[in-house]
Amino acid sequence: MTVTPRMITTWRFGAEACRVGYEILRTGGSALEAVERAANVTEEDPEVSSVGYGGLPNAEGVVELDAAIMDGASHRAGAVAAMTGIRKPISAARMVMERTPHVLLAGHNARRFALQNGFPDAELLTEKARSRWKAWLEERLAPDVAHFEEPDRRSLRDEKSHDTIGLCALDTSGNLAAGCTTSGLFGKTPGRVGDSPIIGSGLYVDNEIGAAAATGNGDEMMKVCLSYRVVMLMEMGRSPQQACEEAIRYLLRKRPHHQQHGAACIALSPTGEIGAAATREGFHPPDRAWIYAVSQEEEILVCEGVYVDP
Repeated sequence: MTVTPRMITTWRFGAEACRVGYEILRTGGSALEAVERAANVTEEDPEVSSVGYGGLPNAEGVVELDAAIMDGASHRAGAVAAMTGIRKPISAARMVMERTPHVLLAGHNARRFALQNGFPDAELLTEKARSRWKAWLEERLAPDVAHFEEPDRRSLRDEKSHDTIGLCALDTSGNLAAGCTTSGLFGKTPGRVGDSPIIGSGLYVDNEIGAAAATGNGDEMMKVCLSYRVVMLMEMGRSPQQACEEAIRYLLRKRPHHQQHGAACIALSPTGEIGAAATREGFHPPDRAWIYAVSQEEEILVCEGVYVDP
């Protein structure tokens, strides 16, 4: 029995990735392939300041990338964290999954693994991102602010500093996959790793239940294993939409002061039903409204998702 394929991605900038991924699904490609190739679109786009090439750097001006991919058909996963100089980190993550017995490689050795497996060494910092980092650094070192606020706390309030792209796909064979890829929090402490490459936090898939992916402040979402919680709630009988809303509500109960930083999740069931929810605060309509993209009868829709209050 052929299943109607479906693709969902986070954020308005994920619409092109969703279109590319859906075309792969529509022509019989696997969910895993769709997630990887769709993510590559965003990773290679220098206009997206929170993912891949053109991503905003850490506090020292270095772009460190995190990514993960998970295959519902085999229940395998691969991830890379704090990796520099590789433009397609989700593809490196897939290679970790397929060529090693491990799930996660980090830092210099993640980069070394990618280079040894044919990935080209690439510059990740664009002039636009470099200029923004220099302006941030000058503000951080200004005498009227330098002694009053920690730099990482200042970067947390940057409205566009941590918009991970999360992706979920369902193929015509009924298999699910999910992925996440990001440059992480702007101005982060070097070596900081968020939720995106952490299986269960940034993404999770169970082929029999559903797929989920998250975006927002990963330091908060890791504390509740947000994506795993979404899938767990679906296993308990919740719809993808109900599961997303309940998972966000759980986060807000456990972290009552989290709202200002923002968290969101998407979900996809084996029947193609979707869900999407976010904290209300931490997202600022119209410029940073909670937006996702989803395939609908060969059209890519860009939608505003549901906001959850404590």
